[in-house]
Amino acid sequence: MASTMVAGVLLAAIVSLNSVAFGLYFHISESEKKCFIEDIPDETMVVGKYKVEIYDREQNKFVPSVAGLGMHVEVRDPEEKTLMSRTYAADGRFTFTSSIAGEHIICLHANSSIWFGGNQLRVHLSIHVGERANDYQEIAAKDKLSELQLRVRQLLDQVEQISKEQNYQRYREERFRETSESTNQRVLWWAIAQTLILVVTGLWQLRHLKSFFEAKKLV
Repeated sequence: MASTMVAGVLLAAIVSLNSVAFGLYFHISESEKKCFIEDIPDETMVVGKYKVEIYDREQNKFVPSVAGLGMHVEVRDPEEKTLMSRTYAADGRFTFTSSIAGEHIICLHANSSIWFGGNQLRVHLSIHVGERANDYQEIAAKDKLSELQLRVRQLLDQVEQISKEQNYQRYREERFRETSESTNQRVLWWAIAQTLILVVTGLWQLRHLKSFFEAKKLV
């Protein structure tokens, strides 16, 4: 019984680790760009939700953004290919699906035409990766799923996400091993090259000294 409970807790921990969702806010000016790096497995959906507030000097606080001020979102994959580049409203969401595994760069900046300075903005951002990106209430209403069917659907999505994450971790381990082996080979060849240089230099010095002593008729 205890082992079953422990296994359940471990599974829940794994699921929570593999389905990432975080919320934060940051300050930027209208002319500034902010980028984030997210490690994402392949074929994984990512949903970002944001809200932009602008600093009001008269009220001395951040208030909802003025009309016309939106947010431009750009996403690049590990190969520096642009997955999406689009301007949204001041409060909204963006969605993309990774095509390859690796570090994806997500950049946000205001669609303002101001080159320098401008108003101070506060951007609230939350990024959901994997099955956490799904709106299961919407899925249940659309597919007319019962509570049990919906729970089964969630578990299947979680298992699929765990499988993707495991495949990605194996890929990273393979890349790390290849890099380590390549580095070890380079170190080995460099050590051999240094040894050969020392041997050749020593032989050359011996020959030079022998010629010197012969010329001086010391030997």
